[in-house]
Amino acid sequence: MARSPFPPAPTAPPGAAQPPGRPGQAPAPRKDTSDRRTLVVGRGISVQGSIQDAERLVVEGTVESTMITAHELQVAHGGMFRGEIEVEDADLAGTIDGTLTVRGSLTIRSSGRLLGKAKCRRLQVEDGGQVSGHLEMITGAAPAPAAPVAAPAAPEEAPAD
Repeated sequence: MARSPFPPAPTAPPGAAQPPGRPGQAPAPRKDTSDRRTLVVGRGISVQGSIQDAERLVVEGTVESTMITAHELQVAHGGMFRGEIEVEDADLAGTIDGTLTVRGSLTIRSSGRLLGKAKCRRLQVEDGGQVSGHLEMITGAAPAPAAPVAAPAAPEEAPAD
């Protein structure tokens, strides 16, 4: 029988308080912004190819990729992104060379460089930040967040005369 490549799950020391729920079962995951699926490409690391299902992408090294859709992009100082990406918000302290679409807010830090083509709804460029290429502002109303679908209301009756 082969051993699992993963170490066993840590157990609480004897006498420690058990989390709510069934004994031996991990607590239910919390749903907040820190639970986003995050991919961090560290300094000195290069990634080429397709990236899927990452809600938050942090680039400290180099990423070369075709179309990526994520909620948040952060390119750290010294980081490089080459390719095409569409995000809700982006924070750029490194370099993007390619096509960037930001449905929300794009912040270019003092060390940030944007090369190529970009679209954004809101733009903030710190003193020293660079934009070189084509920049287009997205106009019109921001898309409303999806609301839960309610059951249709009963039709109102016309008042009797």
